[in-house]
Amino acid sequence: QVQLVESGGGLVQPGGSLRLSCAASGSIFSIKAMGWYRQAPGKQRDLVARIISSTITNYADSVKGRFAISRDNAKNMVYLQMNSLRPEDTAVYYCNAEPYKGSYYWGQGTQVTVSS
Repeated sequence: QVQLVESGGGLVQPGGSLRLSCAASGSIFSIKAMGWYRQAPGKQRDLVARIISSTITNYADSVKGRFAISRDNAKNMVYLQMNSLRPEDTAVYYCNAEPYKGSYYWGQGTQVTVSS
């Protein structure tokens, strides 16, 4: 089992920045990749960014060049630096852990609201 706890969400003006953090605990050795997903009201949960290693990352087209995912294996942390935020980035952001086998693990989510 893996437990994930997100932090860092909040209200920010358009053009602003936020940094999300995710603390992982438990069977970390079983994890292949970590990621961030988001879900806006009435929409499905979509991938924002995914990291396997410092050189292997994936981003949704809508956040490329604005968001950056990073992983600190020594601290079992994953971060999402979000810059140039737009109102359409408003959503609940979920930390995700992808094991080598079995179902994904999810955090409880953190709200990000981009509004003036």
